[in-house]
Amino acid sequence: MRARRLVAFVAVLCVALSASIARAQSLLVPMDDAQRNHLKAYGLAFEAIKASQRAEWFLNYRGGSFLLPDAATLRRKAALDGVSVEPVTDAAVASIRAELAGGNMDAVVLERAPRIAIYRPVDQPPWDDAVTLALTYAGIDFESVWDDEVLQGDLSKYDWVHLHHEDFTGQFNKLYLAYRDAPWFIAQRQRDEATARKFNLPHVPALKKAVADGIRTFVEKGGFLFAMCGATESLDLGMAAFNVDMTGPFSDGTPVDPDADARMDWSRSFAFTGAHIESSPYVNALSDIDGHQVNVPARRQPLGSFSLFDFSAKLDPVAAMLVQNHRAVLPDFFGVTTSFNKAVLKPGVTVLASEEGAPWVKYIHGDYGQGSWTFLGGHDPEDAQHAIGSAPTDLSLHPNSPGYRLILNNVLFPAAKKKPRKT
Repeated sequence: MRARRLVAFVAVLCVALSASIARAQSLLVPMDDAQRNHLKAYGLAFEAIKASQRAEWFLNYRGGSFLLPDAATLRRKAALDGVSVEPVTDAAVASIRAELAGGNMDAVVLERAPRIAIYRPVDQPPWDDAVTLALTYAGIDFESVWDDEVLQGDLSKYDWVHLHHEDFTGQFNKLYLAYRDAPWFIAQRQRDEATARKFNLPHVPALKKAVADGIRTFVEKGGFLFAMCGATESLDLGMAAFNVDMTGPFSDGTPVDPDADARMDWSRSFAFTGAHIESSPYVNALSDIDGHQVNVPARRQPLGSFSLFDFSAKLDPVAAMLVQNHRAVLPDFFGVTTSFNKAVLKPGVTVLASEEGAPWVKYIHGDYGQGSWTFLGGHDPEDAQHAIGSAPTDLSLHPNSPGYRLILNNVLFPAAKKKPRKT
């Protein structure tokens, strides 16, 4: 009888030990169609990085999945946010690593949560910002900055800065033509004029060009910049227009310097060169950078779809990080600047996404000094016709949005431990 009891006890002990050994040591956060909430999954990864827990990004593996420690806090957050996680043992992780080593995939360590700032006014104008929506929904911390902080050098406090709708030529994207009597436009103009006076600058275009130059310095010294919508086009114009009079239509209808094209210094810009400046105050476009010319009815091009390029995670890890997705083809969406004319792209710009057969591209990236910039055309990935005054997109209705995933790829990109390029 004692012998049978001893055998039974040993059997139970062996089962217990076996279960202990098999217990998960990590959480795999899948980013393919198995994921219930792709957007909040980025927030879960960010939470792990913020807590100094080891996090890895498995590029090109199941839509760009994350590997996180099996911590109780992360399990609770995943459950509350509806994020799908798969507990995995060390043996299972070793098997995944073998798969990564043999294919067009790689693992990147996410080592430090970036300090994030969004350039936006306190008195927000009547349009929302897709990045603010994405970060808020994902639960990722950020701070707001505006012209004062940029001109005072405060961007040095941050690793990653986002720009959206702002016009860095000081012409308000030529909104003067349609909205000069709107209370919000009048308040915006008065605010900018007061800021220009505060910094002893003669007018709003001088203010915005000075701010653009401050952002250029931020990137040059190692900052990461992400821009969408009109900020993509107008930032490069503002930086290159160092010697150009841009005092145009925001006030009295005076044309922009008719020799603007010849005076532009494109060595100061990030992405574009040789663009044609729209000097007429009665044409609601800044230049020919935007391929869709959405605000010029006679030039406006229809929307199609754009495809993400498939980059090697081992050879081009930066580009691969920026295009991680569970969809390769996405529906296009309008913005003040919707796309980027191929004819004015600088040599060396990395194209991340484009529309087949079109003379424009949608998503681009490049290095400048010690930092880097990324531009995504369009205003809101889930509202193709988004207009001034439209209600903000409710991301709880779009938890798997592939367009918003592109935004959040950019948020995590500065957290990655960089590997030397092999090309």
